[in-house]
Amino acid sequence: KRQVSTQSTWGVRVQAMDSTYSFSLTTFSPAGKLVQIEHALAAVSAGSTALAIKATNGVVLATEKKMASVLMDPSSWSKVSVVDEHVGLTYSGMGPDARLLLSKARKIAQQYRSQYGEKIPIGQLNRQLAGVMQEFTQASGCRPFGCSLLVAGKDHTGPHLFQVDPSGSYFAWKAAAIGKNMVNARTFLERRYTTDVELEDAIHTALLTLKEGFDGKMTSENVELGIVDDTGTFRVLTPAEVKDYLEEVL
Repeated sequence: KRQVSTQSTWGVRVQAMDSTYSFSLTTFSPAGKLVQIEHALAAVSAGSTALAIKATNGVVLATEKKMASVLMDPSSWSKVSVVDEHVGLTYSGMGPDARLLLSKARKIAQQYRSQYGEKIPIGQLNRQLAGVMQEFTQASGCRPFGCSLLVAGKDHTGPHLFQVDPSGSYFAWKAAAIGKNMVNARTFLERRYTTDVELEDAIHTALLTLKEGFDGKMTSENVELGIVDDTGTFRVLTPAEVKDYLEEVL
């Protein structure tokens, strides 16, 4: 009983000390955590769902596009963006932070193209982008980025899909999901994904996955899709194209 009581008391102390360190980004808590990064991941989890699927001949990005009011013009902003002609990204979490990272990603891609005269490899772009995010976890006076990114592209080695998190960690995925419905979306993808899936089927699977936790009716105004196809070109699908795919699936 004394041993259990001691362990319980220590657990309470650790939690109390964690809350003490929660306002410091550059100091580890006694539990070995940088608590501000966990808060940043909470911001990602509160964001609208975004997911991606890598196919044999390309990659698809799909995301909810929730507007704060019906009075907003849906054409005035986008959650799926082109980085370079062969790569694009989407995000979940804080939009302004993602906008800054998109700008940095475009600058990295253009600097590589200017220096070497060719498109940047997808892995290298993600490594440098993750490095930018990691720097903001160890610099005083800064805070972590409040968003995670899904980066999709195609280079000379084939199609690629990466997820980059606020901690600066990044991993290659076959299919990935971020945002408020991440757990259910990943479970659905684990059941439906196959390594030989082609791009058209991947688009259908992405929409079905998004539908699992979608609030309300899916339309071309609140769903956004981006693809990189056989040609190696990344593009955001038009509302008319999204509508056609929704009619096929729903």
